Amino acid sequence: MDVVTLGTGSPIPDANRAGAATLVRAAGTTLLFDCGRGVVMRLAGAGVLPPMIDRQFLTHLHSDHITDFNDVVTTRWVMSPVENPLPVTGPPGTAAFVDRTLAMLADDVRYRLDHHADLTWGPSCSTTEAADGVAWEHDGVRVLAAPTDHRPVAPTVGYRVEAEGKVVAIAGDTVPCEGLDRICEGADVYVQTVCRPDLVRTVPSPRFQDILDYHSSCEDAGKVAARGGVKTLVLTHPVPPPAPGTEDEWVAQAAAHFDGEIVLAHDLWSITL
Repeated sequence: MDVVTLGTGSPIPDANRAGAATLVRAAGTTLLFDCGRGVVMRLAGAGVLPPMIDRQFLTHLHSDHITDFNDVVTTRWVMSPVENPLPVTGPPGTAAFVDRTLAMLADDVRYRLDHHADLTWGPSCSTTEAADGVAWEHDGVRVLAAPTDHRPVAPTVGYRVEAEGKVVAIAGDTVPCEGLDRICEGADVYVQTVCRPDLVRTVPSPRFQDILDYHSSCEDAGKVAARGGVKTLVLTHPVPPPAPGTEDEWVAQAAAHFDGEIVLAHDLWSITL
């Protein structure tokens, strides 16, 4: 099983970090979790094109996690020689979001159908919604969903990927909660979006400081990893973006509570299990 942090950025624009997205490849299956800013470019960097994705999973519908969903859909459509609907799984509300995205693409779809004689179908998705339990299972790969806590953003889910005797937990945005503990239990890799409260509090912006009540800190992530017996904790989506040379500070905050391997991920960081 391979895990690739395609995009490790947050809503704050960063020249070096694309938007939130993680790739998992296992048992011949390619799964994409979230699809933030620049995801198709980062997929190309990982040697994957949108027609190769077996399923798109969404943790929630916050813009920074879905902003380039339309690019995944459109690029898959125009690059596929035959109809190739994108399978999508996400929390309740995902089907309506997918329908709205397809409606937004109507002008572009018409332009391309008018121009290309061999393109006689429009883009499409097959959408399922998952809140708790088995979200998808196929050919030795099982993905479980569990509710997470990113309120007032709701519903949100995290995913547990089980394949080839390994487990990967993709948390998305959340504070510690029972559902997060479930997907992380015994995980080989736990990918968690994090913030640094000590740095956020130095910014005199109420809107910026609001993020603290619905994101995990590095210390939160460390505690969850320790409680679940995780092997490798991967910190991603760091807020604010780490200043060069300060990466060890982020790891140290998590290491105060967790003695396993800790990585502050960068775009296209990968691990093979």
